[in-house]
Amino acid sequence: MTVSIRPPVAADYAAIAVWIPDAAACARWAGPQLTYPFDPEQLPQLLQVQPGASFALCQGDAGLLGFGQYRLRQPGVAHLCRIIIAPSTRGRGLAKVLCRLLMEEASRTAAAQAATLRVYRDNPAACAVYTELGFVEVEAESTTEVLWMEKQISHAG
Repeated sequence: MTVSIRPPVAADYAAIAVWIPDAAACARWAGPQLTYPFDPEQLPQLLQVQPGASFALCQGDAGLLGFGQYRLRQPGVAHLCRIIIAPSTRGRGLAKVLCRLLMEEASRTAAAQAATLRVYRDNPAACAVYTELGFVEVEAESTTEVLWMEKQISHAG
């Protein structure tokens, strides 16, 4: 399956809104800045990351497969955030592909040399994805609820 990332469009945000079933899921995905329910038309503004960028994961002209962002925490460090995969396509390795593409984009456009992310400890599928990508826990930044993870970005992603 050949997939790519592109800037999200209005239809992507409408699809994402359907993937978020309740306030708890919204808070875990987007953090406290986004309250549920939300207006999908407002998502581009509500999810804006500066400096950083948002991307839709797509396969050709097919529907949206996923969404993710990175923001620059500091020069050379991209923080991956708001990673979500369409419920109908989960379990196919798309989260790993999306994260690799986000890191490649951050490296290419923002000269990122490292990536960080946060993941809930009770989300073993996501923890496994990030570990497989080479992220390691930063214990000093982690809590009992959330792992802080980081990795160096290689030229190959």
